Amino acid sequence: MTDSELIKTLRIVPDYPVKGIMFFDVTTLFKDAAAMREVVERIYKLYKDKGITKVAGIESRGFIAGAAVAEKLGAGFVPVRKPGKLPAETISESYNKEYGTDTIEIHADAISPDDVVLIHDDILATGGTASAAARLVKSFHPKAIYENFIIDITDVPRSAPIPDDIEVTSLLKLSET
Repeated sequence: MTDSELIKTLRIVPDYPVKGIMFFDVTTLFKDAAAMREVVERIYKLYKDKGITKVAGIESRGFIAGAAVAEKLGAGFVPVRKPGKLPAETISESYNKEYGTDTIEIHADAISPDDVVLIHDDILATGGTASAAARLVKSFHPKAIYENFIIDITDVPRSAPIPDDIEVTSLLKLSET
């Protein structure tokens, strides 16, 4: 499946969740079996030789491909959630995004210093969530951290850059305009 074919599976919703935001909806990609398989396979190929032991999927669309990739890599899956959703002790990180502020949490025992972690989410835009997730995972001092996205929206200014020591990949590069 080509990039163009994957892009055609996306639904683009203008002015969601607020006016001025062009929302790239990957749920339509996920419901297409061939597109879903292609996304998981591409991510797997990028990371199969990196020694990944944990995939940290960011709520909520990062759970979908993230869990599938974790299984294919033979790695564990760690949910990165909004506050109050995890039942045990957590650590948290707050951040700014295009249309407000938010916080993410992870279980305090989710990652060890022996882990190699792949953080996964559906979209990289301003970098707020991605940067917060990187800081959160870094606080566990794992051996290495990688970060992957299905879509990188290239024309959105990065207000919160991902640390330089984290290798970042995306499957598709798109523009809001």
